[in-house]
Amino acid sequence: MVKITFLGHAAVLIEGKQGRVAVDPFLTGNPIAKAKPEEIQVDAILVTHGHSDHVGDTVAIAKNNNAMVVAPYELANFLASQGVSVHPMHIGGSREFAFAWVKLTTASHGSAYVDEEKTVYTGNPCGFLIKMDGKLIYHAGDTGLIADMEILGRLHKIDVALLPIGDNFTMGPDDALEAVKMLKPKAVIPMHYNTWDLIAQDPQAFCSRVKAETNSQCVVLEVGGTYEV
Repeated sequence: MVKITFLGHAAVLIEGKQGRVAVDPFLTGNPIAKAKPEEIQVDAILVTHGHSDHVGDTVAIAKNNNAMVVAPYELANFLASQGVSVHPMHIGGSREFAFAWVKLTTASHGSAYVDEEKTVYTGNPCGFLIKMDGKLIYHAGDTGLIADMEILGRLHKIDVALLPIGDNFTMGPDDALEAVKMLKPKAVIPMHYNTWDLIAQDPQAFCSRVKAETNSQCVVLEVGGTYEV
């Protein structure tokens, strides 16, 4: 059994017999996060793109756990310069790690690390297919609706899809519903909403539409809530 814990925004912790993996661990500065970086114990961290609300506490958590960071090539190189162990990958590539099988998928978005002093281009954004203990999880990352999702749904039997619904920067509920229809996952967990007013959405209303128009289950997780696959 694999357990998914929603840490807020697009951050999740995925745990199974194979290992513990964090995706986009944005905790510090996240107004809805409850966990602290020093509380996170993982074998690896997957980062979808370079925006600060996704890179988040990756460096601190990686150093605390001596954990590997998996990310697209340019972003991996940037994070390596911060003193962490990385495994660079790119869109379409997959690899079997001890903690999970991981494949990078297309995401339609941007990717740059921006702070007060500089902007660092960090290559293409991505999503992740993560297979742990025989369960397949799709973390879409930040993305708009893309036709690639139909291919993913046709080629893979997805157990859980984590999809952004916040709109403005990513898909909103209408496009996310179309994504569900293409991906055909057993279950959907909405993410990347209500962190700030700019991406305020009603996840229960979205789930009602998913249940009415698809064969997928839809689960709204509170911050700190878990779903077992």
